[in-house]
Parts: sequence; C-alpha cells; structure tokens
Amino acid sequence: MSGSYDESAGADDTMDSFWEVGNYKRAVKRFDDGHRLCNDLMGCLQERAKIEKAYGDQLTAWSKRWRQLIEKGPQYGSVERAWLAVMTEAERVSELHQDVKNNLVNEDVEKVKNWQKEAYHKQMIGGFKEAKEAEEGFKKAQKPWAKKLKEMEAAKKTYHMACKEERLAAAREANGKTEASVTPDQQKKLHEKVDKCKQDMQKAKEKYDKSLDELNKCTPQYMECMEQVFDQCQQHEVKRLTFLKEALLDIKRHLNLTENQSYVTIYRELERTIQAISTQEDLRWFSNNHGPEMPMNWPAFEEYNPDQAAAPPKKKKPDGAPPTPSTDHVAPPGDRSSVSSYDKNQAYSTEWSDDEQPTALSGNENGGNRNSFEDDSSTGKGVRVRALYDYDGQEQDELTFKAGEEFTKTEDEDEQGWCRGRLDDGQEGLYPANYVEPI
Repeated sequence: MSGSYDESAGADDTMDSFWEVGNYKRAVKRFDDGHRLCNDLMGCLQERAKIEKAYGDQLTAWSKRWRQLIEKGPQYGSVERAWLAVMTEAERVSELHQDVKNNLVNEDVEKVKNWQKEAYHKQMIGGFKEAKEAEEGFKKAQKPWAKKLKEMEAAKKTYHMACKEERLAAAREANGKTEASVTPDQQKKLHEKVDKCKQDMQKAKEKYDKSLDELNKCTPQYMECMEQVFDQCQQHEVKRLTFLKEALLDIKRHLNLTENQSYVTIYRELERTIQAISTQEDLRWFSNNHGPEMPMNWPAFEEYNPDQAAAPPKKKKPDGAPPTPSTDHVAPPGDRSSVSSYDKNQAYSTEWSDDEQPTALSGNENGGNRNSFEDDSSTGKGVRVRALYDYDGQEQDELTFKAGEEFTKTEDEDEQGWCRGRLDDGQEGLYPANYVEPI
C-alpha cells in the first residue's frame, strides 16, 4: 500500500500485505519464533556434542586395541615406533574432540541459554512480554484506520447494491416498452422506479466517496504509527541476529581443529616420526637380536653334580636393547620384552639338522586366516605341575617359583629341556622341565 487505499488493486496484491488488518501478527510471531530457534540451536549443538564424544571414544578404543596388537606383534624398530605414533595421533585427536564436545556444551549452549533468558521474558499467563507489547502497539496504531476501513467497506457495499438495483430497474423499464401487455400506468411506475434508483445510487456513491476520502486522510498517520511499532520489533531482531552471528563464529572456532595449534603439532610430530624410519637401523637390530650377529653359548664340557639338579642349557638373550618402541607411551614393566615385541610370540629352535628342519612361518597356517598380531600363546589349556625345587628366573622371560608351588604348563618341553608355563597370578615364561613334576 502506498499511502492510499487503492480500490482497483487486485485482491492478490493486497490480501497478504503487512498493512492489512491483523497482518501485523507475523511480526509479533517472530518473537515466539526467535525463542524457539534458540532452543533449536541448543538442541543442534547438544546433538553435535554427542557425535564428537562418540567419535573421540571410538578413536580411543581403536587406538588402545591396536596399540596392544602392535606391541605384541612381530613389527619392530623404527617402523614400529611410527606405527605406534599413529595410535598416539588417535589418542591426542580424541582428546581434542572431547574438548570440542566440552566447549559446545559448556560454552556455546550456555551462551545461547543465557542470551535467550535475557532477551525473552515469559509472562505468568503465557507468551512473552516483548510479543505482547508489540501486539498492543500494533492494535493501537491500527484501530482508528481499521474503523475507517470498516465504514468505507460498508459504504462501498451499499453503493454497489444501489448500482445493481438501478440496472435491474432500467432493464425492467426497457422490457416494458417492448411488451404490449404493459399499460402506460405500469410504464410510468417503472420509469419512476428507475429515477429513484438513480437517486439512491448517487447518494450511495457520495457517501462511498466521502468514507474513502476520510480513510485516505487517516492512512498516513496509520502508516507512521505502524512503522514505529515495527521498528521496535526490528531493533529486537537486530539484537538476535547479531548475537547469532557471534555465537556461530564461536561455534566455528570450536569446531575448526585446523586452527588449533595442538592439532597442527600432532601431525607435525607424526610426520617427523614416520620420516625417522631407518631401514638400515631396523635390519641391523634384527641381525643383532635374531640373526647371525647374536652371541652363542657354544656347548662345553660340564662336570656332573649329583647334589643339585642342574637347569638345562638355554640360549642366552643377546646383549643390547632395541630402540624404544614409542616416544610417547611406555608400556608398564613386564608387558614388553627388553629386546622387542617380536620375540614374545616367536619360538625358535636353537638346534636343527638335515633330518629336522625349522618350522616354516607360513601365512597358510589355520587356513591362512590367522592374524599375525593376535597372541598365539594358549591361555585356556594346559597341564598342572608342581615344583620340585626353588627356581629363580635368570632372565626376563623365565619364571620364578618355590618348591611345592603349583602352576600350569602351557607348552611341552623343547629339545633343550625348557617348558613354557603360567603361574596362577597370570605371569607366563620359561622354566626347566626337570624342576617340576605333573600333578
């Protein structure tokens, strides 16, 4: 509407206009929508926080499982360190995603909640104070104009009805002139009816023009008052939109880990560890600990000692330890060999001949489906034995027990007279076969 009520405007152009009576309710409803949208934003952030937590938990579980498999598996040296560094990356990224979750819930959600409480004030009878004030303002501004509009609509209706009556009277008069059955007196009455209808139509038109003129005079004041109330609504909406922009920027800052220096450092350190892989260092270590460079206790003459059962000869472990498997995580004592994770799951025979070849390590074992990282030691079966003598383990992979102590033999005696067993406290290791007897 442009300052005057345009009768000729089509219904489709005016029926949904803000200036129509009662159409200010959409501006009032925006207060209710604004409050609801705050709730929607908080629900959205809480749902994202759950996703961040679940992802962090999955990373942690994945890292824990594979760290154990790698540490117990056959990989060694600098490649093992790099592989474990990937697990470290997952753990540290998991912590960052937990931080994202905490920031979303403790900062962003709380910020929206506090702003919502300050911006919208609930009334005892329902609704919000801001919406009620806006609606009362619009009603007050629209009331005088709406009254004039109603009067104008009534005058227009009266005028249109008078026009219709005048046309009907003129049509009857015209028909009466062509029909022989109509007497002159009847024609006279029809003519008088037409004159009266024309007079009524003119009076209605004058009243309609007057009411429309009064409405148009009232319109500028109506528009000014309505715009004042609407501007007040706009000012509140400016505060809401400005706040949401700031809140969304905070949310973006919390979600964007690439802007977090800790996140950048994680991948810088991971790349450094991977780049530090040394093929020659790993091959040299393997040769020293599992190859030709290993020391050897060659057989020597030993006198028989009848007073003490001698432990069978056992191949000594090599001197020197491999590189520390991880720069960030150190396994607890007893979990890892002082040499490498490699020799925890590999049993080698120290004697062989043409008649007895070393066992081939083939991927076809168990149908080729065996995971080389899964622990192959038996934990559920074995034979119970009792110690005949005290034995103090001389090396890390040997058991220590007292005479009379019972435990489980998990592997039979090898060619050098050593068995593998498990104490009742769960510790596993080697022990001399002639120190025990089956129960």
